[in-house]
Formats: sequence, C-alpha cells, structure tokens
Amino acid sequence: MTDALHIDVPHTDGTLAVIALSGEFDITTAPAVRTRALDLIANGHPHLVADLAGVTFCDSSGLGALVGIWRCAKNADGSLTLAAIPDRLSRLLSVTGMDTFLPAYPSAEAALAACHGNRTTA
Repeated sequence: MTDALHIDVPHTDGTLAVIALSGEFDITTAPAVRTRALDLIANGHPHLVADLAGVTFCDSSGLGALVGIWRCAKNADGSLTLAAIPDRLSRLLSVTGMDTFLPAYPSAEAALAACHGNRTTA
C-alpha cells in the first residue's frame, strides 16, 4: 500500500517558492508533484526549492519528475534546488549523476538563504 504523498507550499517570496514533499514519491504521485511545481513556475515562481525531508520512498518516476521540473524551471530562467535529502535519495541522486546539476542543501532554510544570495548577486 502506498503512503500518500503530501505536497505543501510553506513559503513563497517573489519569484521563489518552497515545495515540501512528504510520503512516497513514485509513479502514482510524481505527476501531481510535477503539476504543482509547473503551476508555481507558471504563476511567477520559477525558482523552486524542493524540500524532500519527508520523502519516505522515491522511484525512477520521482527522479524523472525532478528532472522535468528542473528543465521547466530552467526554461523559465529559474532553478530547482533540493533541500533536506534523505540518505537513500541522496545515494540515488549520486548514482544517477543528478547531483551534478541539482544543488542540494541540508535544510530548506539553507537552500532559501543560498537562493536569495544567488538572486542578489546575479
């Protein structure tokens, strides 16, 4: 049985938004995450922080959704930054090479601070 994925947007600030996930990020839930992220991008928040602290499981569909979100954000002159990556997911990101183009921070707060710094110096 799938642990339902919860999608929350606890923070928006100008062009930046945090999308927090908790539960299983898999073939049944990845489309909802992608839809929510693309909605944020379309509504003026092309810089996204994905807070993954609550993710209990992630399959290739979840990874694919992150790549798709990253591409859409990039096409909108934005970015995707990861935060609070669980150990198992961190290993998947490393094995797939996704850690080479998706910056990651230990917490959503650290990711927000880094994103604010990047936007003010860009």
